[in-house]
Order: sequence, then structure tokens, then C-alpha cells
Amino acid sequence: MNAQTALIAQHPGLILSGPIGSFDAYLDRVSRIPVLSREREQELAQRFRRDNDLAAARELVLSHLRFVVHIARGYAGYGLPMNDLVQEGNIGLMKAVKRFDPAVGVRLVSFGVHWIRAEIHEYVLRNWRLVKVATTKAQRKLFFNLRRMKKNLAWLSSEETRAVAKDLGVSPAEVTEMERRLSARDLSFDVAPDGDDDDSYGPAAYLPAADADPAEQVEAEEWSSASRERLSAAIARLDDRSRTILQRRWMSDHKATLHELADEYGVSAERIRQIEAGAMTRLKALLPASA
Repeated sequence: MNAQTALIAQHPGLILSGPIGSFDAYLDRVSRIPVLSREREQELAQRFRRDNDLAAARELVLSHLRFVVHIARGYAGYGLPMNDLVQEGNIGLMKAVKRFDPAVGVRLVSFGVHWIRAEIHEYVLRNWRLVKVATTKAQRKLFFNLRRMKKNLAWLSSEETRAVAKDLGVSPAEVTEMERRLSARDLSFDVAPDGDDDDSYGPAAYLPAADADPAEQVEAEEWSSASRERLSAAIARLDDRSRTILQRRWMSDHKATLHELADEYGVSAERIRQIEAGAMTRLKALLPASA
């Protein structure tokens, strides 16, 4: 995402003329931008809010870029490019400038910290792992606080888990689950976990199901469909009583007993069993003929 979004999208005239070159050059450039006094900040914020003065908004943003860098450095431990963290923080700063109300009486730096952190948090959650590790509000809170609250690199004890859960207002089970997620790592689907060892296999070699071949699935489906059609054709050639008894005994969700059918037809249960056995014999003889 380009840093010239959010506020710029709403106000196309706001263009940040940042330095071209390395990230170090950018840091050097923003460090030279003067910090605004309270009076100057109030004046610029009022001009932007009252008159939609884009030059005032631009000066507010530029004067706080160093503050974004300071916040972004606190997320260096996640292994993501610092310039990307800063860029996402700049987006949050622009959103803060757009919503800042000078009449409230607070400094922009105090108001903007929430928006800057929110954008950086979203970027970290999207890019820290290929698989998302935090989706709910409780998981997001745990993701950004659990590593800071752990005293060492070892797994938390039961007592420490309960303490962390109490401090963050979540359940111990959620703390344990997030700790497990943080300790996991992404694996390549095609490459073995231990590198280039010829005797090792990646998940692609053993994860597919035995019936995952599309051709075999189509063949099995066609065979099953043809078998059902042959069975239906063979059953249709039976006499009505034999067909009904077979269907009631073997094809109904609520299978009838021999005695229930005997009462319906007014014969003995043994007679129903004989009719059923005879129908099965004829059905077996009809199936190959109908194939």
C-alpha cells in the first residue's frame, strides 16, 4: 500500500514530497523537519478543519514523521522491513490529521498514536506469517502483548499463564493457544523442513489423500452411478410384492421387521423371509443381465 493514501485519497492536492533514495536518507530528511509549537499546531489544524487547507495538513503530517519512525522502531522484533512499518505508520498519521479536532485541547502527537499503531498492527498481522495467527480481538491483544509479558524464552508455567490471562482480560486457554501459535513456524509445502536432504520429503509428498486423483474420483463416481442405475432396473423387474418387501426391508430409513410385514400381508413371518430370500436370488440373477 502506498503511503499517499487515506488523507490524500480524500484530498488529492496533499502530496508528500519525500526524499528519493535509501531509508537512511529518509530518516535524515525527517529528522531535520522542525517540531511544531502548540500554537503553530493549533493554527494549522484549525486552517485544515475550517478551510480544508491542504498546505496546512501537509505541514502537520511532515512535522510528525519523526514520531512515526519512533513508534515503528518498537515493532522491529517482528522481522518485517522497517521502511514498510514506517510507511504504514505514515498512513495512520494521515488518518489522524484528517480526524484531529484542535478544539479538544490535546496535541496531535497524543491523538495520532492510536491511528499510527492501528495501521502498523494491521500490517504486522497481515505479513508476520503466511497463516494468520490472530483474528479475534482477544487474539490481537495477546499477539502484541504476550512476548512482552513473558519473562524468558521458555514456555509459560500454569501460574504465569493465569497471571497473563488476568492482566489482559482473556482466558488461560487463549493464552496457551497464542503461545503455541507464536512458537510455530511456516513450513514449505514442497521443500523438506530440514533443507536439501535427499532422504527427506516435504509435506507435498505425504499430505495428499489417497483418493485425491481427479481421474480416479470421476471414474468411481461414474461406476457408482451406473451401479445404482443397474440396481434400479433390476428391482423394477421384480413382482410388486417382492419389490415392496425388499424396499421396506433394505432401502427404507425405517426398516420394517418380518413381523410387521407379516401382519400387513396376512401371512407368517417365515413366509415373508422366504419371499425376501427369493427376491434376493432373482435380483442377483438379473444384475449381470442388466449390466
